[in-house]
Amino acid sequence: MSPLLAASALEAFYGPKQVLHGLDFRMQPGSITTLLGANGAGKSTTLRAVCGMIRTRGEILFDGQRIDGRDTEDIVRLGIAHVPDGRGTFVHLSTEENLRLGGYVRKDRHAAAADMERMYQYFPHLRERRKQQAGTLSGGEQQMLAIARALMLRPRLLLLDEPSFGLAPRVVGQIFDIMRTINQKENVAILLVEQNATMALELADNAYLIETGRIVISGRAEEIRQDDSVRRSYLGY
Repeated sequence: MSPLLAASALEAFYGPKQVLHGLDFRMQPGSITTLLGANGAGKSTTLRAVCGMIRTRGEILFDGQRIDGRDTEDIVRLGIAHVPDGRGTFVHLSTEENLRLGGYVRKDRHAAAADMERMYQYFPHLRERRKQQAGTLSGGEQQMLAIARALMLRPRLLLLDEPSFGLAPRVVGQIFDIMRTINQKENVAILLVEQNATMALELADNAYLIETGRIVISGRAEEIRQDDSVRRSYLGY
């Protein structure tokens, strides 16, 4: 099977500073892949590189089509949605207005309305808060809204950056359960950046460990989760 996403010799830059140094990775359609590593290792930068937000060198293929160097909006239209760290909701708009904006690039308005109802089924708390200003939602509800808004694009690939950050363990568990359901029911592939290595490895099929902008370990998530030396040396648990 051809990979859904593949990067070869990927480098990334913030101004003159190089942050990624020749990353090679791939993920299959409908899979979940997690990027692990310490703060500043280059995990979030990798997501930004995939969706065209920073300057890159190397090659990025999405469904066999080269996307490096393309505008972010063009990449979104191909079926890649990005949930950044910090959630990025429109705080002065209502929950419902945020969801409508999530489908702004779609032309099938009737189907988009049906998808909003589908999001409320996945995230029932959002239905209860649909008229509420997004900035007044709890942290967990804002994270749910950010994910639901991205899913309104009907993406084939969801880039998810630190979904557990600042949230209570119970809320994190709910969000991870929903992501597993969406992946299984709708075949949405997920590229996950997550500091909670234990939960990330339980959710993912495959994992890449990044250290100072380079991949140092890769493999099946289950194998990495059970490797005591890897966990002690790199994952801190």
